[in-house]
Amino acid sequence: MSASRLEPQFYDRDTVELAKSLLGKILTRAGDGVMRRCRIVEVEAYVKNDPANHAYRGMTPKNRSMFSKPGTLYVYMVHNNFCMNIVRGGGEAVLIRAAQPLENINGETRGPGRLCRTLGIDRGFDGLDLCSSDLLWLEDDGYVVPKIGVSRRIGVSKGKTRLLRFYIVGSRWVSR
Repeated sequence: MSASRLEPQFYDRDTVELAKSLLGKILTRAGDGVMRRCRIVEVEAYVKNDPANHAYRGMTPKNRSMFSKPGTLYVYMVHNNFCMNIVRGGGEAVLIRAAQPLENINGETRGPGRLCRTLGIDRGFDGLDLCSSDLLWLEDDGYVVPKIGVSRRIGVSKGKTRLLRFYIVGSRWVSR
């Protein structure tokens, strides 16, 4: 598979545009001598003045990574599941909701908690720089997303009417 690692400037853009641009990119996880790859098929944007955003009320010790530079990983736990977000910076980020298995993936990748469990992502990955890490990074293999769907986010109680969920239309790997 010929793909190039995403550079820091890729992540430094409007959060909604970042969310859409992450669709089709390859999430690569290295560990135990194995490379695991999956294609991002579903994301949700968390923007400023968004009551569903973990950074809505400012920086805390738990959400500090959301205020890091673009391309940082923010990992948190909800309902005993870890979830990963790609930081845009300034308290904004994109939740990775689902991915299509491509290589060496053994487990469920529909839903943010299942995806993290399958890839072995936990709170220890919080603050990781995706541009320099040897454990986790994103790649572009030139895949062109045929059509992007838009809907309300899943599982949020505040800001639930906002159309900030994006997914690859027709992908069987999008969460239900």
